[in-house]
Amino acid sequence: MSRQLPIVARTPFPRAAGPQLADAQLRGNLRRATRTIRDKRAAVVAEVPDWELLRDRAAAVKDDVLDRLPQLLAQFEAAATAAGAVVHHAADAGRANAVVADLVRAQGVDQVVKVKSMATQEIGLNEALAAVGVTAIETDLAELIVQLAEDAPSHILVPAVHYNRSQIREIFARRMPGFAADSDEPAVLAAAARAYLRRTFLAARVAVCGANFAVAETGSLVIVESEGNGRMCLTLPDTLIAVVGVEKLLPRFADLGDFLRLLPRSSTGERMNPYTSIFTGVTPGDGPQRLHIVLLDNGRTTVAADPVGRAALRCIRCSACLNVCPVYERVGGHAYGSVYPGPIGAILSPQLTGQDAGANRTLPYASTLCGACYDVCPVKINIPEILVHLRQAGKSPAAERAAMGLLAWTMRDRRRWRAALRAARAGGRPLRALTRRGGGRLRRAPWPLSAWTAHRDAPLPAAESFRDWWSRTHGR
Repeated sequence: MSRQLPIVARTPFPRAAGPQLADAQLRGNLRRATRTIRDKRAAVVAEVPDWELLRDRAAAVKDDVLDRLPQLLAQFEAAATAAGAVVHHAADAGRANAVVADLVRAQGVDQVVKVKSMATQEIGLNEALAAVGVTAIETDLAELIVQLAEDAPSHILVPAVHYNRSQIREIFARRMPGFAADSDEPAVLAAAARAYLRRTFLAARVAVCGANFAVAETGSLVIVESEGNGRMCLTLPDTLIAVVGVEKLLPRFADLGDFLRLLPRSSTGERMNPYTSIFTGVTPGDGPQRLHIVLLDNGRTTVAADPVGRAALRCIRCSACLNVCPVYERVGGHAYGSVYPGPIGAILSPQLTGQDAGANRTLPYASTLCGACYDVCPVKINIPEILVHLRQAGKSPAAERAAMGLLAWTMRDRRRWRAALRAARAGGRPLRALTRRGGGRLRRAPWPLSAWTAHRDAPLPAAESFRDWWSRTHGR
């Protein structure tokens, strides 16, 4: 399709991050929100004595899915069809959008309600529906805030994390039909959104959702949420359309138990989700009477073929990695230019689209490689390893390749390495005068080092090496 997907960054990360770093309000909002969530997560995770065993089992289940993906997809389709659902396959975003648009128009409606869904954001479904005259209304409160603001989400779990409550009240006052409150108290804002959404729910004939999990054994879909809006969308409309990434499969219903313990603790810091909906096919006289399931590939089978990168498909969209990432905390989600921000977005978006798509090639560099994301991931995705893997797979500038080649040649010989260190110390002495208070970090360096110091400080060589210090103090 010609339209650029929402998982393709338009601006290189270093350039996109600049304005975000300069926004003090944004940084304050992010700092408060991410620290609150990660503190809650740490407390409830500490209550689970077999947490590491849960992580190991969940990672093994997801790897098994990737190993047997065609077989499990066929099993899921057979079970779901037997239960009354209609299963569609979409190789890419264009096909998925076309299927959903055709299904909506067949019902003769110009409005649908939506459960929060990363898969539909990934393919740009709302925009695709708008192009054929259908309005999609987000019913998750944070997604609704972002939609009313005509903004883009900046967090996987809390899309409106970059707004404070005063900003939200202003958005509601401008854009929400019937909003008249002059208070920015959270309870008042939530009540206004509830009243608006309830009218919308009761009028809805078609709903669109994603799925947290899809069970191959039974053909069931599972959605977990905290507000009850999902339950309204899953029960009131006559027609329900689910867009589900193929990696969301679990082989057996019994596998759900571990994931339903891991996900809420990792995402919202809760012991369990307030609403867990499990539905299988169609039941006459109860809930939607037409269930369509669109199984979305959109690059996933290509990712699954990469022995290193495939682990990204274990992701259960908990967002724990965002909440511990020092880079995300300082720049927020918009700097990544994709609906998948943070550490998981830095490895998932380039793989789904190809690293040459837009500015996605810069995303694997949006990390300090500190490893905090790996430590908290409930399915043990080694994000730093995949980041390095993608950096190596990308084509680096000729000057960088030459510099790395020279460095490798130098470090292969002990004498060359010692000579290089002596030369670096000698060259660093005049530069030390350019540092703040004569310290050891250079904030602005002349060309060609300016390419480095445009985004970070450059540490200068120590005035004395360890070897020299040892010889001086120990006499040998």
